[in-house]
Amino acid sequence: MPKMIVSIDGVVIKEVQLTKDRTTLGRRPYNDIVIDNLAVSGEHAVVQMVGAQIFLEDLNSTNGTYVNGKAVKKQLLQDGDSVEVGKYKIKFVSEAQAESFEKPVMVKASTGGLAPSVAPTPLTPAAPASFEAPAGAEPLRAAIKVLSGAAAGREVPLTKVVTTIGKPGVAVAAITRRQRGFVVHHVEGVGNPTLNGAAIGAQPVPLRNGDLIELAGTQMQFVQA
Repeated sequence: MPKMIVSIDGVVIKEVQLTKDRTTLGRRPYNDIVIDNLAVSGEHAVVQMVGAQIFLEDLNSTNGTYVNGKAVKKQLLQDGDSVEVGKYKIKFVSEAQAESFEKPVMVKASTGGLAPSVAPTPLTPAAPASFEAPAGAEPLRAAIKVLSGAAAGREVPLTKVVTTIGKPGVAVAAITRRQRGFVVHHVEGVGNPTLNGAAIGAQPVPLRNGDLIELAGTQMQFVQA
């Protein structure tokens, strides 16, 4: 089925399959695709499925909606189109392209047996290994413990693929779950967050148990079971 792949600065942060006739996008938590960024309106845009066609419509947002660099009010989406909302890019992958990752065909070898299956070259880049752990693997357990400020002592379990921390419009970082651990990177705001005293940039940095993160004047500790 068709899907939208959301990224910022080249880092994929979420993937949403289009299963409904109407999929909303915006900053408010009741949207189907939530982007917690001040450049994004509360109800920014909507993706509508009309038969086999999928349209993107801007909902009179403050900063506009762009497709492949051009401002649009309503646009028929084509496979590979890049939707831009604030600093975020959302790649549209059509149903046909999404299905290109289905089971490969087994080919008979000359010996009469079956040769190893070889998957075709993907038509679109595969998402980084940050969405699903291998089948049967023990799920990673980790949390962020707040050490200073009004919320000192609070622990935030890292149960989502991507957990954002900080204050929107001031400083925001994202912690992403991967197959073998967690990484953190700077998303937005003035002044980079720090990890054990060293600045964190847009490139993901691996986290280890006990690491200290400072963001917008708040100290936090990464704790992994």
